[in-house]
Amino acid sequence: MFPFSSSRRLRGIRHFGAISRVLIKHGLGEVAQRLKGLGRGSATKAATPVLPDAARIRRVLEELGPSFIKLGQLMSTRGDIFPPEYIEELSKLQDRVPPVPFSEIQQTIERELRRPVAELFERIDPQSLAAASVAQVHSARLKSGEKVAVKVIRPGIHKLIRKDIEVMYYFARKIEKRYELGRALGVVNLVKEFESTIFRELDMLIEAGNIERFTQSFEDHEEIYIPKVYWQFTSKSVLVMEHIDGIKMDQVEAIRRAGIDPQEVAMIGLRSFSRQLMQAGIFHADPHPGNTIVMRDGRVSLVDFGIVGYLDEETMMQIAHVFLGFSEHDYEMVMEAFEAAGLVDSQRMDLHQFRLDLKEISEPFYGRSLKTIAVKDVYDQTMRLVFKYRVALPRNLLLLLKTFIQTEALGKILGSEASLLEVTRPYARRLLERGYEANKIFKNLGREIRTAGGYLRWMPKLTHDVFKRIAQGEHRLEIRHGGLEQTARKFENGLNRLTIGLVVAASVIAASLILNSSQNILVVQIDRFGLQSISITQVLGVTGYIIATILGLWLIFSIIRSGKL
Repeated sequence: MFPFSSSRRLRGIRHFGAISRVLIKHGLGEVAQRLKGLGRGSATKAATPVLPDAARIRRVLEELGPSFIKLGQLMSTRGDIFPPEYIEELSKLQDRVPPVPFSEIQQTIERELRRPVAELFERIDPQSLAAASVAQVHSARLKSGEKVAVKVIRPGIHKLIRKDIEVMYYFARKIEKRYELGRALGVVNLVKEFESTIFRELDMLIEAGNIERFTQSFEDHEEIYIPKVYWQFTSKSVLVMEHIDGIKMDQVEAIRRAGIDPQEVAMIGLRSFSRQLMQAGIFHADPHPGNTIVMRDGRVSLVDFGIVGYLDEETMMQIAHVFLGFSEHDYEMVMEAFEAAGLVDSQRMDLHQFRLDLKEISEPFYGRSLKTIAVKDVYDQTMRLVFKYRVALPRNLLLLLKTFIQTEALGKILGSEASLLEVTRPYARRLLERGYEANKIFKNLGREIRTAGGYLRWMPKLTHDVFKRIAQGEHRLEIRHGGLEQTARKFENGLNRLTIGLVVAASVIAASLILNSSQNILVVQIDRFGLQSISITQVLGVTGYIIATILGLWLIFSIIRSGKL
C-alpha cells in the first residue's frame, strides 16, 4: 500500500475537484459535499447507510477512466459485500478505449525486446485487433512465417494506475471515516485488493506462465487448443503468442456455416470448465465470447489469460463435493463442503435456515438444459443468498462463481441441451476417487510428516529461548489448572471400581482354590446342619465366596445407577 505523504495528500485534494464535478454531474452532489466537508476537517454525524443508485455509480466510474472501470469490474465480482442490483449494473462496465498510436506501441516493443521491429517481425499490422485500458493487441508475422498476436502494455499505464490508486486510497479513507456503511463494506480493503490484482494483469510474463500451465493441463485433450507462447519475443510488457484464426463462440450462425455443431461446441466448453476445476487446479476466469474461439476444425481455443484463478488440491476436493452434492440433491454433502471451506459458521448464522434457502433456490433448476435456465436468475438468487448471510467468499471462489455463470451463458447462446451439473458429475467422482487412492494418502501423510519434522527441528531452539528468557526475568512462568475436580472424581471412582473388581476376582479365585484343596486345617467336629465336621479352610473358602458375591452385587448396582452400563 502506498504511504501517504503531504505531497500525495495534496495531489489527492487537487484531484478532488475533477472527481467532485463528475459526482455532481451524475446526481451525487450530496456525496461530494460530505466528502468535501470532511476534507476541511468538519465533524458531522454518520450518514444514513444507504448505497447510492447503482446506475449512477457505474456512469461515474466510466467517466473517471480506465483504472476506475477496472475497480468497478472488481466490485462486480464481490457479491459477498454488494447487493445484486450493484453486481448487475457494474457487470455492464466495458473495458474498451481508443487505441494508442502505433508509434508509441512500436517504441515499447523496441525498448522491451531491444531490437528494431523490422528485425523482430516480417510485418506487423499498425491497426490494433483489440484495445483495452491496460493493453492492446496487433497481428504480426514472424520472420519464420508464423502468424502471431502481439499484446503490448499501453505506454505510461503503470504511472497512471499508481496515480489513480493514490486517489482511490485518499477517497476510500474519507468514505470509511465519513460513512458507517463505508466501514462495513471495507472500502479501503477493496482498493487494496484492486492494487494487488491490477499489477498482476500488467505483467505479461505472468500471463505467459499461465498459458504454459494451461498447455500442460490440456496437452492430451484434443478438443481444446491453447496457443503457443514465443518466449524469445516476450517480456514484462510484451507478449507474443500464436494467432488463433476462428470464429467467436457467440457467432452461432457462422459456426453452423462452417459445418460445426454449436451444441457440441457448448459441450466442449463445459467439459473444459470441469477439467479446469477438478484436474488442472487453474481456470480461465474471463471466458467471454471474445476470449473463446471456435477453430475451423471444430476445436475450441482459449485466449487472453490475464485473469485466471488458482485452486489448491483441498479446494478442488471441496468443489467436487459441492458439485456432486448438488447433482445428487445431497445438501448435507454441500453443507459439509461449505463448512470445511470455512464459508459457513454455526456461531454466526442459522445453518438450518441457510440449508433450506439453498435448497429452495437450487431445486427448481434440476434436470433442466442450459437453454431453459435464465442465468441471470441463478446468479441473482445466489448473490442474494451470499449477501443475506454475509458469506465471506475468497477472491478465487468469487472468480469461480463468475466463471460458472459466464460458462452457462455461453452454453445457452449455443442452444445447449446439456446440464452443467450432469457434465461435471463424472469429473467430480474421479477427483474424489483419486483423492482416496493409497498413493495419494501416503503422499499427503508424507507431507504432514515433513511438516511435523520441521516443527520438531525448531523445538530445541524455541525451548532454549523460552527458558533463557525466564531465567533472565523477561518472562514469568505460571502453571494453573482449573475445572479438573470433576475429572479427578470420575478417575477416582473408576479406579475404586477397578479395585473392587480385582478384589472380587481374587476372592472368587482364592475361595475356589481353598474349597478344592485336599488339605484341611484345624478340623472341628460338629453335628449340626447335616455336617459331621468343618475345617478352617472351608470357612475361609465360603467366606471368600460371600464377600465376592456382596461386592460384585454392589459393583453392578452402582454401575447401573450411574447410567454407564
